[in-house]
Amino acid sequence: MTTHKRAAPKRPFKPKPGRVYRTAELARWTANPTRLAKRLVQAGELKLLAQGLYAAPRRTHFGEAPPKPEAIMEAFLEGAPHVFTGPEYWNALGLGATALFPAYLVYNTRRTGEFVFGGYHFILRRVKFPRKPTPEWYAVDLIRHRNMVGLGRETLVRRLRLVLDQGKLEPQRLRKMALEFGTKETQQLVDEAITSSAGAQH
Repeated sequence: MTTHKRAAPKRPFKPKPGRVYRTAELARWTANPTRLAKRLVQAGELKLLAQGLYAAPRRTHFGEAPPKPEAIMEAFLEGAPHVFTGPEYWNALGLGATALFPAYLVYNTRRTGEFVFGGYHFILRRVKFPRKPTPEWYAVDLIRHRNMVGLGRETLVRRLRLVLDQGKLEPQRLRKMALEFGTKETQQLVDEAITSSAGAQH
């Protein structure tokens, strides 16, 4: 008599607070991930962010907190390489940028377009970017978007030269980032700032 072994039951799924899941990921725990997602939403264990995208609530002393933008992008892009940029990062360079931007700018290898998830607005661009961004790369990215943040060319050259003099940016790395990721105008602006900096005059 032939006996058939029963397949081991899938272990129960317990969403991790703050984690964002795609429906397809839930197939690890059930043969019907769509039904599982719907049940967890009804139970309050998951929140629907968009079709096929769910967040596990994070509970804090101040109440329920939304998922972090980084967690949303990690799930939405299915782990594909990406990097956050924009005013939040440009303003920290000390180059005079104080822009506010009602969206997260995300460079990635998969999608281009605008999306709203969990109350966050994302602008995705499928463009070239370094896997490990440095301050010098963010500076080049700012220079490329200087019109967006209202920085004139001469003002930016002067402030970039000051930051170089203060040792906050490394000249050769900055030049390399400009050559690899910048436009001709960006490269000229960077060369002008480096050439006129105190370090280049010794």
